[in-house]
Amino acid sequence: MYYEYWGLTKPPFDNVPDPSMYTDCHTSMENAIAETLFAIEEGEECVAVIVGEVGLGKTMSLRMIIDSLDQEKYKIALITNPSTTFVQLMREIIGQLTGNQCEEKKKVDLLEIFNKFLFHTIDKGKKSLIFIDEANAISPANLENLRLLTNMQDDQRNLFTIILAGQMELARRLELPRFANLFQRLGTYNKIEKIQSQDLLKTYVTTRLKRAGGKKEIFTADAYNPLWEHSENGIPRLINKICKLSLKAGETNELIDINAEVVSQIGERFQKITGGPVLQKRLPRKRSKDEILPVPGEKILTDQGKTPKEGKKEKEELVVKQWNREETTVFLQDNRLKPTETLRIDKNEISEPNGKIPNAKELTPITEEVVEGIAVAGIGDCKIRINLPPDIVKQARSTTYENRIKLAGSMAAKTLKENPQLTKSPSVDPVSVWSEIRDLVLSRIE
Repeated sequence: MYYEYWGLTKPPFDNVPDPSMYTDCHTSMENAIAETLFAIEEGEECVAVIVGEVGLGKTMSLRMIIDSLDQEKYKIALITNPSTTFVQLMREIIGQLTGNQCEEKKKVDLLEIFNKFLFHTIDKGKKSLIFIDEANAISPANLENLRLLTNMQDDQRNLFTIILAGQMELARRLELPRFANLFQRLGTYNKIEKIQSQDLLKTYVTTRLKRAGGKKEIFTADAYNPLWEHSENGIPRLINKICKLSLKAGETNELIDINAEVVSQIGERFQKITGGPVLQKRLPRKRSKDEILPVPGEKILTDQGKTPKEGKKEKEELVVKQWNREETTVFLQDNRLKPTETLRIDKNEISEPNGKIPNAKELTPITEEVVEGIAVAGIGDCKIRINLPPDIVKQARSTTYENRIKLAGSMAAKTLKENPQLTKSPSVDPVSVWSEIRDLVLSRIE
């Protein structure tokens, strides 16, 4: 094995959350671990959150927290794939906490089982902990369901704590006004940053080598400058990748150490391998006759004898859906709004679908709406429309919830394929965008 060539007893830079390889040179990570442990052990908080960009150590932080706890005092569940239905999520949580597979399929029964377990556990002097990794993949609806779970607390004590760890999408979602109730319940809220300096990066590398059995310096002093550069200034996951490949290259070429030249070659090769795909330029789609824009001075009539502009105006004046809700979503074109904004009005302000439109200044901006079978979503700077054929909606509403989720997921995947601009930025998480679109579609077909 390559690591044996360097006199090591185990791989020092595998990207796995091994607590034995933890190094105390990552200040923001240390703070996140310490504050979360306080929230669990002393603060009696009901929710703690850790956020950060990819590759900074969120999963390692959760492992360190779990390993630091007295296992005799806690019942622990660790969820690593929360992009499921709430019923599936609760079944997994209950199964891990009780140690028995949970087969219950009704939400109300699952909540009753969970509530009874909490009181049974606290009576035995233990507290329940629910760790959720990749929490940015949790749907907005399930995030709200988790908030409602926190109501299951005693008057004098918290029966359990939820610890969420996820990418910055989780932070952006938690800070939305619609999740203010959940945000106010956060006991601790930590962001993990990159390793702060080249000196700390060197400490990180040398410490991991020592913990893997190293007895000598392997990386030369000049190797740390290109390592800092190619790891994007201190991202642990990239540091591990480059160091691991450098050690392997050193073994292959029978080197006595790893210098700046080796690290630079590996770093450049690694960046080329992981570079973003070249986006193909899409050909403009063919427009129907109704969509053809007239040239100045020319008037083109549709089949209904109206110009496209007139027809569009009629559609965009006011369409009211879901009158059984407290608030109704409408689509209203208004040049005072940003491109991704739409309007929400209270249904009590309108006597009928063709009623008078309130002043736009009095309306609240939101980012999604329904227009005659079309779901419209504002995602970042993009605004997309998703066709919801009435027959598909009718069919979906007559089937099971699981089938509706599958349908919504398929439509979300199709939407991403048809709108590559949604995920063209390297900082955008395609899974999160897919989840947002799926949840929007799901909310419209239920």
